[in-house]
Amino acid sequence: MTEALLGFAAVFALALLRVPLAFAMGGVGLVGLGLLRGWDPAFASAAQVIYETGFAYTLSVVPLFILMGNFVARAGLAHELFRAAYVFVGHVRGGLAHATILACAGFGAICGSSIATAATMAKVAYPSMRKLGYADYLSTGVIAAGGTLGIMIPPSTIMVIYGIVTETNIGKLFAAGVIPGLLCAALMMLAVVWITARDPAAGPAGERSSAAERWQALRGIWGVALLVIVVLGGIYGGVFTATEGAGIGATGAFGFALLRRALTWRVLWQVLVESARTTAMLFTILIAAMMFANFINFTSMPGDLKAWVTNLGLSPLAVVGAMMLIYVLLGTVMEELSMVLLTIPVFFPIVTQLGFDPVWFGVLIVMVVQIGLISPPVGMNLFVLNALLKAVALRQIFRGVWRFVAALVVALAVLLEFQGLSLWLPGLMR
Repeated sequence: MTEALLGFAAVFALALLRVPLAFAMGGVGLVGLGLLRGWDPAFASAAQVIYETGFAYTLSVVPLFILMGNFVARAGLAHELFRAAYVFVGHVRGGLAHATILACAGFGAICGSSIATAATMAKVAYPSMRKLGYADYLSTGVIAAGGTLGIMIPPSTIMVIYGIVTETNIGKLFAAGVIPGLLCAALMMLAVVWITARDPAAGPAGERSSAAERWQALRGIWGVALLVIVVLGGIYGGVFTATEGAGIGATGAFGFALLRRALTWRVLWQVLVESARTTAMLFTILIAAMMFANFINFTSMPGDLKAWVTNLGLSPLAVVGAMMLIYVLLGTVMEELSMVLLTIPVFFPIVTQLGFDPVWFGVLIVMVVQIGLISPPVGMNLFVLNALLKAVALRQIFRGVWRFVAALVVALAVLLEFQGLSLWLPGLMR
C-alpha cells in the first residue's frame, strides 16, 4: 500500500509541475516497477505494453471512429442536424438552445468525441444564437454541455478505452449508453427551460417553421440516420463487431463527404493528419496508464482496499456512490481521460468484488467524465469554446455551465439508483 500511495503522490506532484500526465503516469509506473521487481523486468513489461497496445486489433476501433467523426464534420452534416432540430423546437423560448442539445445528441451518434462535438457546434450554433440575441452565458453553456453527449451516446471513444482496459464487451457498453444519453439530453433541456423561465431575455423564441420546412429539414439528415442505423444497428444486432462497425462507419462517412464534394486532396490530408494526431494522443495516454496500472497491481493496494471496504460495513451502492463523488471532485482539477485511467486499476476490482455489472459501472464512468468536461476550472470543453469564441469572456462560459453541471449530477444520481436504465438494452443483445 505504501508504494502505491507514493506512486500516486509522485504522479500528482509531476502533474502540478506541468509534466504531461501521460509521461507522469508512464514514468512513475516504470520506475515503480523497477524498484519493486528490478529494472530488466520493468523494461520488459513496458516494452510488452507498448507492443501489445500498438498491435491490438480491438484498439483499431479508436482511430476508425475518430476518422468517421472527422469525415462527418467535414461533410457538413452538423449543419443539417442543427437545422432539423431548429425547425421543430426553434419557436419556443430557448428554442435554439434546445435545438443545439438535440443536434449535439445526433452528432454524438456519429462522432464519439466530446471535444469534437463541442467545437463543431460552436461553429454551427453559436452564430445563430448570437444573431437572435441569446445571452452568451446560455449559448456557451449549452454548447459545452451538449458537447458531452458525444461520449455518452454511442459510439464513444471513452467507452472503447474503458472496455479494452477492463475487458468489458464494447457492443454492450454502446447499447448501455443510449438511454442514459437521452436522459442527459432531456435534463439539459429542462435546465434550459429553468434558465429561460428565470431570465426570458437570455433565450428569446424564434419563428415557427411550416410543415414543408420541417419535411425538407428531415430529408437533409438522411445521411446521419443511415450511418447510425447501419453502424449501431449492426453492432447491437450482432451482424458485425464494434471494430467492423467502425470501419463501415468510416467508409460511409468518407462516401458522404465525397458525394457532398466536401473533400479535396488538401482536406483529405488534413482529416488524416488530425485523426492520426488524436489517435496518437489517446494511445500515449492509454499506454502510460497501463504501465502505471501494472505497477499498482503489483503492490498490495487493490487487495488492501477491497479488504478495507469490506470491513467498513457500508452498503455496496454507498461505496460506488463514494467513488462517484471522488471522480466528480477529481474532475475539477484533472484531465478526464487521464483521471479515469489513473483510478480504474484501484476502483474496478472493488466494483466487481461487490458484484456490480462492469457495463453499468462503465456508464457511470462516462457520466463523471461528462461532468468533468464542463467543470471549472479545467473542463476541456470550456477551454475549447474559449479558444474558438474569442468574443466571449471565460467568466461568461464558467457562469453559464453550472446549471448543466447540476443537470448531469442529477442524471448521475438517477443512473446510480436505477441500474436498469443502463442495463436494459445490453440485456436484449445476442
